Amino acid sequence: MNKVTILIPVYNEVSTLKEIIKKVEETDICGLEKEIIIIDDYSTDGTRDLYKDLPYKVLYHDYNQGKGAALRTGFKEATGDIVLIQDADLEYDPVDYPPLVKLILDGHADVCYGTRLAGGKPSRSFMFTHLLGNKFLSFLTNLLYGSTLTDMETCYKVFKADFIKGIEIKSNRFDFEPEITAKILKRGARLYELPVSYYGREFSEGKKITWKDGIHAIIALIKYRFVD
Repeated sequence: MNKVTILIPVYNEVSTLKEIIKKVEETDICGLEKEIIIIDDYSTDGTRDLYKDLPYKVLYHDYNQGKGAALRTGFKEATGDIVLIQDADLEYDPVDYPPLVKLILDGHADVCYGTRLAGGKPSRSFMFTHLLGNKFLSFLTNLLYGSTLTDMETCYKVFKADFIKGIEIKSNRFDFEPEITAKILKRGARLYELPVSYYGREFSEGKKITWKDGIHAIIALIKYRFVD
């Protein structure tokens, strides 16, 4: 394995995009070549004006479709042997990449998740309702799929490219997370978790996920237990 693709779905992140790109650039990922792909999901806050200064592939949506749709677009263009997801905000730190990627490089894992809830790393206090929702969704995942995940909703998901490219993603919004988790578990993926840092945002700071996305996640977990 020689290359890792970092997919960055973006929607209205004018204040954080350049800083997260800089952090990705500065992180050595086990000596692998890096391919950075940005998928702009119809930003309207001036984010698109920043791309002219970036030497990376940028894919554009003609209207806002959601994180899942952005990642579906990105997976099609990824050429790395390993593919990982990085949100465009600053809630997650790329310094946590190497241990996640190394589990795949060493042949132990097909997929690796970075968990915010295992301890051992800095973690900003969750909004209480978000913490309860996250724990419930992880519990429901484990109940339905016989797994032991602590953080199904984590952004940091790292995949062997040949594994993830064999899976069709249908979800357009944040229900991408339960859909992809359901499908990799049903395919018997060797899935590992490692602790990662988390610098969570409040709604006033630009956080976008709401309780409605939690309802869609529950529906997706139940649906994909029985269909594919």
